[in-house]
Amino acid sequence: MKTEVVLSKGKMSSLEVAELTGKRHADVMRDIRNLLDQGVAERNFALSEYKDSTGRKLPCYNLTKKGCLILASGYDAKLREKIIDRWEELEEAKQTGGFQIPQSYSEALMLAAKQAEQIEQANRTINRLQPKADFADAAFQAEGKVDIGQAAKILGLPFGRNTLFKKLKEKGIFFVNRNEPKQKYIDAKYFELTQLPPIHRHNHPDIITMKVICTQKGLAFINHLFGGNPPDGKLANIK
Repeated sequence: MKTEVVLSKGKMSSLEVAELTGKRHADVMRDIRNLLDQGVAERNFALSEYKDSTGRKLPCYNLTKKGCLILASGYDAKLREKIIDRWEELEEAKQTGGFQIPQSYSEALMLAAKQAEQIEQANRTINRLQPKADFADAAFQAEGKVDIGQAAKILGLPFGRNTLFKKLKEKGIFFVNRNEPKQKYIDAKYFELTQLPPIHRHNHPDIITMKVICTQKGLAFINHLFGGNPPDGKLANIK
């Protein structure tokens, strides 16, 4: 029998962290204790317990999102990605209210109709944007890539970096709680993420910071969304 995974509201169990990363739970517990010994705030690592397949009560930790990111900073990139992806799933489910199971045949029909409409709308959006993305490589000859602040200036938008981040979040392109694009827009080659050199702090884990880079297709995409007006209708050369 699979060990029971104990989850708290707004937290992730050390058991789930172990399952996501493929590490032994005992090793995850050891990693957390090492962090606590280094002086990391205990409020992000709440000691709890769970029952294993034999009914024994064993210790575990319930981690806040910050606690998970602190723990993940000591793991390799692939393991960090798995933990972050899981938090993104939990946050997106929370934003949409989660999936509601229909309680009657009529509710099921209404749900099916609504989903069909959403799929059709998504397809229309993709069909509308794809020519813009395909056109970008030919229309924009700049060879470099820029950050979000430079993109706003190059496109001649009537607002700057911070407002552009806000608007991209409002349109669901970036995550609402951080200045990073969702994976599908990275896969579409509109944006890239690059890791900046870690920030070292005495007796604390290194702080990992990611920077958003906008590609040429991304510039075309943003220009289409917000109606930018570059000088003479063209992008300036990017050095």
